Amino acid sequence: MSNVLNALQGDFKLFLQALWDQLDLPSPTRAQYAIADYIQHGPKRLQIQAFRGVGKSWITGAFVLWTLFNNPEKKIMIISASKERADNMSIFLQKLIIETQWLSHLRPKSDDARWSRISFDVNCSPHQAPSVKSVGITGQLTGSRADLMILDDIEVPGNSMTELMREKLLQLCTEAESILTPKNDSRIMYLGTPQTTFTVYRKLAERNYRPFVWPARIPRTLANYEGLLAPQLQADIDSGAQAWDVTDPDRFDDIDLIEREASMGRSNFMLQFQLDTTLSDAEKFPLKCADLVVTSVNPTTAPDAVVWCSDPKNVIKDLPIVGLPGDYFYSPMQLQGEWHPYQETICSVDPSGRGTDETTAAYISQRNGFLYLHNMRAYRDGYSDNTLLDILRGCKKYGVTKLVIETNFGDGIVGELFKKHLIQTKQAIDIEEVRASVRKEDRIIDSLEPILNQHRLVIDRSVVEWDFKSNPDEAPEKRLMYMLFYQMSRMCKEKGAVKHDDRIDCLAQGVKYFTDAFAISAHEAVKDRKIEEWNQMLSEWQDNPQAAANHMVLGMNLDQRRQASGVIVDNSVPTWV
Repeated sequence: MSNVLNALQGDFKLFLQALWDQLDLPSPTRAQYAIADYIQHGPKRLQIQAFRGVGKSWITGAFVLWTLFNNPEKKIMIISASKERADNMSIFLQKLIIETQWLSHLRPKSDDARWSRISFDVNCSPHQAPSVKSVGITGQLTGSRADLMILDDIEVPGNSMTELMREKLLQLCTEAESILTPKNDSRIMYLGTPQTTFTVYRKLAERNYRPFVWPARIPRTLANYEGLLAPQLQADIDSGAQAWDVTDPDRFDDIDLIEREASMGRSNFMLQFQLDTTLSDAEKFPLKCADLVVTSVNPTTAPDAVVWCSDPKNVIKDLPIVGLPGDYFYSPMQLQGEWHPYQETICSVDPSGRGTDETTAAYISQRNGFLYLHNMRAYRDGYSDNTLLDILRGCKKYGVTKLVIETNFGDGIVGELFKKHLIQTKQAIDIEEVRASVRKEDRIIDSLEPILNQHRLVIDRSVVEWDFKSNPDEAPEKRLMYMLFYQMSRMCKEKGAVKHDDRIDCLAQGVKYFTDAFAISAHEAVKDRKIEEWNQMLSEWQDNPQAAANHMVLGMNLDQRRQASGVIVDNSVPTWV
């Protein structure tokens, strides 16, 4: 038994394997063993940057126990973005000490020992500082002392959105140096995944916190990692590993990573799974005209599915393109299935005052997870009666059932004005007010990039033509800034990416409303409809064979058969004023 304990004390990877067995978890993966090796043998100040979901926090929790397993006199502080997350780590470690037999010697022998969720002692000499203490990054750090400091996921979207927030976070990180005890084996460890292109982890690397970087796939461009890739991955590359091979298939396989990239967008995937914080033009401007499907959009019906293809034959050469060089519009390769009415149609409205900004309206329909932009309108006279009435005329034309209005401007007054005109025009349209709280550039890209990557946004040709011809009285350079597709192709996550963003913001707002629809599979919807048609046909043959035969001979679809049989099915979205 003593030989086993000595082996566990000497090698953290063995300790990790034993602890994983205790928790009834599968053996650690290749990436997890590599992280464990770097934590044990790495420098005094280090970073672990690994893709989301690899288990960094669990491995580090095990390292805390291994440190105490070797020396119960060590003092450890766990810092996280929120107090709750840090406390959860502390509770997890307490439970492991209690339930793991070969860690029983760490349990405190005295009833006077600290044993709370925020700090606890192990079997050690009396000391002012607890053995393990958890605290939030914005909590009380001053006055504490620690031999090992673990800063786990201190950067989250909520505290790193702006440059001011990141500067404040870096100042809090600096406090860790004053807490660390002046011993030869004292260490500071940062674990995390970059949340922004201008991540604080990049600044920490400049301050001698050497990163160990383990992306989910072999990078296509090694220069972006500045020689900081994990040694194991560098060895794979030297041995002939191909770019974009999966680095830890036991954790995430190829199909899983493809699905994640499709759902979260390329730029977020490059950031959180590839840990690539550099910005090439391809990632800096993630919204491309080439990802759209441009065709004539029917005002009332749409096919089951729209197939996109980047074949040069599908390039639309007779439409003006204001995107970046090499960007084009593509027509669909194929329109599949039957044509049926849209499942819902909305009008997204982004109001503004009089002046250089525009009040914009986008008419968007949804069917089988595909979104169709029928029309977009822009006005310079704020929210005058003429503007609101013209928007409502468009609502009547496209059968809109809901107005989605941003309330950041005017604090809801535009919605009230719309209600007045809805009563006067006797239109039964629901009004939903939304308030934006995320920075505009991030909000627009996060809403549009996933649907563009999946080629699920279909644009009517007339929108492209109208957009290019709009604002004819302005100087050419100013006209460009107002164009929807100019705004889209130049949008990036830098503050003030484009001077005018009213049109792209309006479109993103409408797309965000339909986020839940993206879970719909066009193929599954077609299959469900065919099952419904078959069941209805069987029922009709049993109840009225003569009518069923007539309907089949005439080639009627489900809706036509129901209408002929006097069955009324209302699939519209219920609305009221």
